[in-house]
Formats: sequence, structure tokens, C-alpha cells
Amino acid sequence: MSQTAAGAELRGVDVAGPPDGEPIVFVHGVTFTRATWAPQREALSDEFRVVVPDLPGHGARSETDFRMEAALDRLTDVIDEVAGGSATLAGLSLGGYVATEFARRNPDMVDALVISGSSANPVGSLETLTRVVSKLSNAATKSRLVRRGADALARRWIDRRDLPRDVKREIKDAGFYPGQFGEAGLELAGRDFRTAFAAYPGPALICNGRWDLLNRLGERAHASAAGDADVEAFAGAGHVCTLERPEEYIATIRRVVRTRARR
Repeated sequence: MSQTAAGAELRGVDVAGPPDGEPIVFVHGVTFTRATWAPQREALSDEFRVVVPDLPGHGARSETDFRMEAALDRLTDVIDEVAGGSATLAGLSLGGYVATEFARRNPDMVDALVISGSSANPVGSLETLTRVVSKLSNAATKSRLVRRGADALARRWIDRRDLPRDVKREIKDAGFYPGQFGEAGLELAGRDFRTAFAAYPGPALICNGRWDLLNRLGERAHASAAGDADVEAFAGAGHVCTLERPEEYIATIRRVVRTRARR
């Protein structure tokens, strides 16, 4: 695959595409790794500079648990060192929440913001639910049997996707980190991501799978809170629309980056 690894100081980051291409940084969801962006990396690196890092607690960064502040520091280093100081930032699920908070704090480093599966705001009753589910997950994944079962389910889910064989192999070989589900949830619970999303002044897009009902319930409120946000839904997709409808998602990202570049 047409990728290169960043330097040792940025362990767990793949970079593909022309050095002078418009940069895109993709941020993966919980339990997965940077490998889940393989379809986007391969398709978009013909034109753009594609950067895909592992978040703390995942992949090459699995020696520590996920923490939001560490994830934000990591994005700062990645964008500074391999994306020329600013990039279109696209995140799925946990990655979308990380991207949202990063854009709030560092709007000058984000050319455009695209989030998927990240428009449910974990405050109020949803904060309570998030905390309960996260604590239960942390307790359950202490069991090796539970972790093995979650790993097997993730592999089976990937096998059922309409993806090239080498992409499926790359994703599965990178591993899955179900123990981080609860850690990440506790980091998100109580944070007002809707206000953070609205604080980002640049172009923003919410794109969810049509069957990602929890996030779709919040997408209009999320979009209306911001001044320059659009909403898009992918038919036949659920929470992980980036792998369930990769071609549609790739076309969307290509359009977003080209549109921003013409402004």
C-alpha cells in the first residue's frame, strides 16, 4: 500500500500522498486503529496528503489508556510535524469527539472539520448513561474471555464488510482494543461537545450513517448550534459509515477538501 511511516518521535502515524497535497488528518474510533482508514488513505492519497495516527490506548500507542488531553497533544504534534501546521480534520466516533475539541482549541490548525458518529452530546441524561455503560465495560473487559469475544466479533464484522481483502487483513492485523471503550467513555462523559462544535468558526460537516440513530437524533441540534455546518446521511450505513459506505465517504471528503481549497 502507498504509505510511509512518520519519524520515530511520531510512532504510530502513517503518511501517504504528495508532500505538497492538501493535508487531511483522519482520527479513528474507539477499539480500532489507524488501519480502519485504509480505504480513505488509499483512495485519497492520489491527490491529497493523508495522515492517519493511532490515538492513545490503540495500536502503536496501546501502552497507555486513552486520555483526551494526550490525544489532543498528539494531534498537535501530528499536524505540526507532518501536515504543515493545518489540515482538514475528519474523525469517526471517538475520533470525531477528539477532532471537535481540537478544533475548538486550535481553530487556526483546522481547515475544515468533518465528524461522523459524534453528534450525540454526552451531557445531562446521556452523561449518566455514558458513565454507566463505560464503567460496566471497564469491569467486563478485565476478563480475558470477554476481550477475546469482543475481538472475534470485531473481526467477524470486518469480514462482512464489502472491502478489498488486503484492507480487511490490514485492519485485523492491527488489532482491536475493546478495553479502551470504557476508558474513552469516561473521558467523554460530561463534556459539552455541541458547544465545542459551535465554537469552531470554519466549514464543518456532520455525516452519519442513516441507521446511527443515537447520533442522528442529535445531528440537527449540533448543526444548528454552529454557524457553518452541513448534515449528510449515508443510506444503508450505521455507526461506522466510513467502512460501511467507504466510496460515498471518500467522495464526501474529496468534495469538502476541494471546496475549502477554492475559498
